[in-house]
Amino acid sequence: MKRTPLYGAHRRAGAKMVEFAGWEMPVQYSGVIDEHVAVRTRAGLFDVSHMGEIVIRGPGALELCQKISANDVSRMKLQQAQYNLLMNEKGGIVDDVIFYQIEPNHFLICVNASNSDKDFAWIEEHAEGNVELENASSRYAQLALQGPLAEKILQPLTSVRLNEIAPFFFSFGEVSSIRCLVARTGYTGEDGFELYCDSVEAERLWKTLLASGVPMGLEPAGLGARDTLRLEKAYPLYGHELDDTTTPLEAGLEWVTKLAKGPFVGREVLLKQKQEGIRRKLVGLELLDPGIARSEYTLFKNGRSVGRVTSGTKSPTLGKAIALAYVAIDEACLDNTIEVEIRGRKTRAKIVPLPFYRR
Repeated sequence: MKRTPLYGAHRRAGAKMVEFAGWEMPVQYSGVIDEHVAVRTRAGLFDVSHMGEIVIRGPGALELCQKISANDVSRMKLQQAQYNLLMNEKGGIVDDVIFYQIEPNHFLICVNASNSDKDFAWIEEHAEGNVELENASSRYAQLALQGPLAEKILQPLTSVRLNEIAPFFFSFGEVSSIRCLVARTGYTGEDGFELYCDSVEAERLWKTLLASGVPMGLEPAGLGARDTLRLEKAYPLYGHELDDTTTPLEAGLEWVTKLAKGPFVGREVLLKQKQEGIRRKLVGLELLDPGIARSEYTLFKNGRSVGRVTSGTKSPTLGKAIALAYVAIDEACLDNTIEVEIRGRKTRAKIVPLPFYRR
């Protein structure tokens, strides 16, 4: 398995390590619920250096970015970030990513860890003209400082005026003399920052952030809390809510899909699907009976299979069992009661609005 530059720091901190997308990663330190609560109420620090980074630059960079993705990259401003989807010819999602516009013809794309090599090969396959590609994943470490106290913890360490960075924008600057891209982005539903730095500086940055934040209640957080936090906000996880066979319209990501921008890979399929209507839809479930709906559990209505669970947990914030699921469109209405089969037992669940949690 691969290891991030912070593997030793995680071991010394007593983290429980697990395999994730081919990486040996910390799933928890003090405990998933403690770390989840810390992010919601104070702050948590995540190692997300397993994520991949791909660089596209050159005179043809914007044209290529428009061709391979669903969102409208031409609307981005300098030092803006944009949630986007890499698309395949069948209208399926190759990956969900974040674009960062460094310069007019220079983009950095943050991709999911499990898809880094696949994404790079797919982009390379579609590249034409005067454009330069680089899989820069090994050069970068990425730390995510998330929570209501994130700005207060980070500001004493940098001359970057954090209060001037709007959500989904970024700046370059030094954090304790370490050169960083400081982005107001994250995957938790809280305010916070994602810091990209040279991989050799990762452990020093990690230690510096913890030293600054621990007196204010900052805790290191693992993948367990990252998953419960993103699920409360109904943020999709590739391989669960999203994959090569799922379209943005089915996944509730029509807001990301700018069909009017002009041609892009998979656009014709999406236009047809929008005209004909989708057959299934991603919905939120709240369980009405005891139990937790896990990924791939089957959903029923009047004895008929109507869908499957993609992610589920007991929400630490809400104290309720929640899940995301794909449900047949005729059963995907709010307040509809369906059943989840949990270990051979039918458990009632209600379709509820998303997200489950709002800050």
